[in-house]
Amino acid sequence: MINARNITKSVNTAEGSLTILEGIDLAVDNGESLAIVGASGSGKSTLLGILAGLDVPTSGYMALAGKELTAMDEEGRAAVRAASVGFVFQSFQLLPGLNALENVMLPLELHSIANAEQKANEYLERVGLSHRLHHYPKQLSGGEQQRVAIARAFASEPDVLFADEPTGNLDSATGAHIIELIFELNAAQGTTLILVTHEARLAQRCSRQITLEAGKKIDNVVIDNPDSASNIKAGS
Repeated sequence: MINARNITKSVNTAEGSLTILEGIDLAVDNGESLAIVGASGSGKSTLLGILAGLDVPTSGYMALAGKELTAMDEEGRAAVRAASVGFVFQSFQLLPGLNALENVMLPLELHSIANAEQKANEYLERVGLSHRLHHYPKQLSGGEQQRVAIARAFASEPDVLFADEPTGNLDSATGAHIIELIFELNAAQGTTLILVTHEARLAQRCSRQITLEAGKKIDNVVIDNPDSASNIKAGS
């Protein structure tokens, strides 16, 4: 599903060139769940953006769903994202002028998916919001807004779902519920899941973890039992 080789990302600053990522190699199989962890500023969100085709590396090779993103312009990358990718962000990214149902329907309609309203209704019911269909984002709690965002992401049935700190703006209890929803829907659809998180309980639910430190991948952890934080072994 994902094949990244020798990914480097540098930006120019007033002090000179700053390397954000250096020499990242990463392969993710279909249906796998991967957590990207590390301290703030370690390059996690930058790596997520490159893996998802939202950003481009300074050098290296990046392929998603069998398509080489590093050989494409933005139009080509956008077409791959539209066909294969879903997103859940920390800040929800809902359109304030649309109600919950319309927020979930919009990407389905843009991609000419049949029965968009029926499918949006179905996914909002699956995340427990069938009673909030016609409420606008400002009328919803943070947890409810994130549930709308999750319904929107899964409704298009993407091959791979990227999540950037999906519980970061939520209290502990609500965050725990959001984690359950993500993995429940992920298991039901067999979606490849790649997420950035500071939360150990979220990372430990994934089948694998990588840790970034100062832009470099320093380990690769395989979790035999995603529900057990104690059953962890170092992988290659």
